[in-house]
Amino acid sequence: MARSATSTRERIVSAANKLFYGDGIRGVSLDAVAAKAGVTKRTLYYHFRSKDDLVAAYLAGRDQPNLALFRKWFEEADGALPAKVEQIFRNLARSARHPKWKGCGFLRTSAELANMPGHPAIKIGAAHKKKFDAWLREVFEQAGIADASQLSRQILLLLDGSFAVVLLHRDPSYMETAGEAARSLVDGALRGRVARR
Repeated sequence: MARSATSTRERIVSAANKLFYGDGIRGVSLDAVAAKAGVTKRTLYYHFRSKDDLVAAYLAGRDQPNLALFRKWFEEADGALPAKVEQIFRNLARSARHPKWKGCGFLRTSAELANMPGHPAIKIGAAHKKKFDAWLREVFEQAGIADASQLSRQILLLLDGSFAVVLLHRDPSYMETAGEAARSLVDGALRGRVARR
C-alpha cells in the first residue's frame, strides 16, 4: 500500500477511534467519521467495505497500545509482584478521573454488539482480553505461582468488573478497591507458594 494510502487509512482509523470511543459505535455515522478524517465517504469506503470493518479496525488499533500500557505500568511500579499488579488498577483509576474517560472501549463495543456474537469486533475484543489474561498468567508462572491460570482470570474479572462499576457510578475509587483485592489475591498466592516448599 502506498504511503499516502496508509496515512489516509490511519487518519480514518484515528478519527473513528476518537468518535467511537467518545460517542459509541451506534451513535456515530460513517459521514461523521469521514468528516473528522477530512476525507470523502467514497474514500472511506475505498479503505473499509463497511462500518463493521471500520469498527473492527478501531478495536484492533487499540489492542497493542492498551496491552503495552498495562505492561509499562506494571514494569514501572515499585515493589514486589502484588504491588505491581495493584498499580495497574491505580493507574486506571487515575485515567478514569479524566473527564473524557469513557471506560473500556472493548467492553463498551461488546455491549453495543451483544446481539451479534459473530461480529469481527467482538472477536477482536475477546482476543484482547485473552492476551491480557495470557500475559498475567505468564507473569505469575514466572513467579512460581502454582495456579497462575486461575489467578490471572481472577485479576481479569476484577479489572473488567471495576471498569463496569466505575463507568456506572463515575467513582474511580472502585478501581482502587479492586486493585487492593488483586493485591491480596496475588499476595495470598505467593504465600501459598512459600508454604508448599
